[in-house]
Amino acid sequence: MKTHLRHRYIFMIISLILLITASMTGCSLESNKNNDVTYVGDTVNLIYYTIGEPDKDLRLVNDKINEIMARKIGVTITYIKVGWQEYEDRLNTLISAGSSFDIAFAPNYPSTAVRGSWLKLDDYLTGLGKDLYDSVDPTFWQGVRMNDGSIYGVPTNKELSVRDHWMYPASIVEKYNIDITQYNTLESLEPLLRMIQQEEPSYLPMELDRDSHNFFALYGYEYIVNNKVPLMVKSLDRGAQVVNIFETKEARQVLDTLRHYYKEGFINLDAALREPGGLKRGDKVFWKSSGGGPLPETSWSKDRGYKIVSTPVTPTVVTTESVRGGIMAVNANTKHPIESIKFLNLLNTDPEIRNLFNYGIEGVHYNLDEQGQIALIPSKDSNGDLIPNAPANYTGVQYTQGNWFILKTMGGDNPEPLDKWDQFRKYNAEGIKSTVLGFTPDLSKMTAQTDNIQMIWKKYYPSLMTGSVDVDTILPRFNEELKQAGIDEVLKEVQTQLEVWRDHK
Repeated sequence: MKTHLRHRYIFMIISLILLITASMTGCSLESNKNNDVTYVGDTVNLIYYTIGEPDKDLRLVNDKINEIMARKIGVTITYIKVGWQEYEDRLNTLISAGSSFDIAFAPNYPSTAVRGSWLKLDDYLTGLGKDLYDSVDPTFWQGVRMNDGSIYGVPTNKELSVRDHWMYPASIVEKYNIDITQYNTLESLEPLLRMIQQEEPSYLPMELDRDSHNFFALYGYEYIVNNKVPLMVKSLDRGAQVVNIFETKEARQVLDTLRHYYKEGFINLDAALREPGGLKRGDKVFWKSSGGGPLPETSWSKDRGYKIVSTPVTPTVVTTESVRGGIMAVNANTKHPIESIKFLNLLNTDPEIRNLFNYGIEGVHYNLDEQGQIALIPSKDSNGDLIPNAPANYTGVQYTQGNWFILKTMGGDNPEPLDKWDQFRKYNAEGIKSTVLGFTPDLSKMTAQTDNIQMIWKKYYPSLMTGSVDVDTILPRFNEELKQAGIDEVLKEVQTQLEVWRDHK
């Protein structure tokens, strides 16, 4: 009897010690950098918004993500994708209405940060999120710091410089023995486009959409506010003045060339109306432009459904726009800041979670080949048969969801090199920083002007930048309405702030 009581007493003491220990650690045993300890305790669910078409298997992937994250950090998410054309308006509505959410992809990071939409992260990044901070190239953190010196978003650790690449079908390039590196101005393309029009009539010579392309980067310009406020500055000129790009001789040359190409029938007739990403898989297009880092052809070939070759036509310049291309931010009004940082920390440091977000579930959306590379599993038809060249039922939007350098590489017919991420590191090390890297004009007192400017931009930009309208008639009208909207006042304010910023650098 005494032995039984003694054992019971010892058991009670041990239980009490465990209870006290659990309460001191927040009722959890959490993983550290290696995530090798199982979480014990109640989970917290976060609402997460990002861009991309909702996938058929989004819920399936969400459930798998939650199963793993609940075990590792005691956090789950409600994973909400909003379509490409609706996302920005939806996010702005969520912010303006004070809606309850925790984390979002932030395409308009500077303007929303100035408005106080996002949580200040500096203190978290030196503590709970230190592994996250250390996993991202320091230049990205330089680029996302606002003018008050603080960080309000987590950048995607990817290529630092997003160069403009011109891409072509490999079969056509080989057939006509074209040296694509010799064509790096808009004007130089004319003989190629004419040849394709005459010799390969099944191919569209040049594809553009209503967002067109930043052809002004060919002349060394970068946007200083955003691409819907046409104020630009020369990236590598330390004393460069801010300009309305549509008042420059370079813009006039671009517009005249595009107008000529449109009238010649080189550009798709619906260019001013075509949505970005409107090019269908398998469509035959000779020339198309896109931004990318090293080794972009593999993903572009997968998207197009046939092999693509490309050549970069702009320098390796690290701009504020390029480092802010994929930011995730925490709602300033979140009730779960600690859990949000835990989630972002895991997403950027844990390969299991990061690959799940990007590729889906192993055995369902992809398999691993002998090299350990990703082999995507195609979709199936109603009979259960594989559909050739069809995408899987889940696709992550890679640039929006965290650290690339812990992703597996792609295998298949056109595999990525096994040392892909080493090549990316080398590429990043060779980047040239823009002289205005990290500068963010505060235009919070000029929202009426910037809103009006963006309305005018939407009215004229798509047709002008696709060659769809007469330049002599429309360009003066565009510039006059920009002036009426207040672009000169905004330009003056941005120039003043830029000079102050330069003086304090």
